[in-house]
Amino acid sequence: MALFGLFSKDKKESLDKGLEKSKDSFFGKLGKALVGKSTVDDDVLDSLEEILVSSDVGVETTLKIIERIQQRVARDKYLGTSELDRILKEEVASLLSEADVKNAEEFSIPTDKKPYVIMVVGVNGVGKTTTIGKLSAQFKKKGKSVVLGAADTFRAAAVDQLKLWGERVGVPVIARGMNTDPSAVAFDAVKAGADQNADVIIIDTAGRLHTKINLMAELTKIKRVMQKVIPDAPHEVLLVLDGSTGQNAVIQAREFTKATEVTALAITKLDGTAKGGVVIGISDEFKIPVKYIGVGEKVEDLQAFDRMEFVDSLFKKNQ
Repeated sequence: MALFGLFSKDKKESLDKGLEKSKDSFFGKLGKALVGKSTVDDDVLDSLEEILVSSDVGVETTLKIIERIQQRVARDKYLGTSELDRILKEEVASLLSEADVKNAEEFSIPTDKKPYVIMVVGVNGVGKTTTIGKLSAQFKKKGKSVVLGAADTFRAAAVDQLKLWGERVGVPVIARGMNTDPSAVAFDAVKAGADQNADVIIIDTAGRLHTKINLMAELTKIKRVMQKVIPDAPHEVLLVLDGSTGQNAVIQAREFTKATEVTALAITKLDGTAKGGVVIGISDEFKIPVKYIGVGEKVEDLQAFDRMEFVDSLFKKNQ
């Protein structure tokens, strides 16, 4: 059954291509493991466990998947290896947390929150600033007015990069330069956005601090200062993770979920890696919706995450 649904043909093709390395790696290993096997026995399950872990699905999530397949084997008595793809696909889909597909797909925002404030967090190098730029472009394409705040003031490159994205996309960037108070920049950006009656305000933040200030304390301060202008800001805390780092992305997610209340995830750079399985493990472990995934360099390659489309692309056999 076709699962295109909300996805256009171009976006689906981009997703298929972006997950190609992960898919080819996974099915290549699985194919070798199933040579000469007709039923799903203990040897097949052991091989599958090893393949899932090596695909960065994560140990806990892998064990959960294996246990569910074992239950189905026990229930159905005879389970052929030809059915394993379908069963695995079903179990993976059931594990993925469902994001608000409509809001994400349409790059829309709640109508009762204006301006809608998004605070973006993540370590250096994960594609955080690029994600903000692409997200701004997608919002603007939908007719939304956007204001950006360059509150990652510990890296000159971050401020300059955000300014470049602002020029490219045509959205204002509020900045004070390097080594200035991040919370002061956030305050200025939120105030500017409120004064301009903007639809969306996106605040970039530091992923690592070069001072002794604790990251948790800094993020809390930024939130508190923003709330002087908009009492319930931020409305969304988006954690950006680099999918190509595999289990390192999981470690980062653990640290940031301790530091602040993360409400959504963006997982980038999935096109350059065979570690796409990390999306499954992160979604299962943290129960935080994956809202966006990056599957290429183009603005359009920052896609709204749809679990059924993702699973369909990950398990699609080459023609």
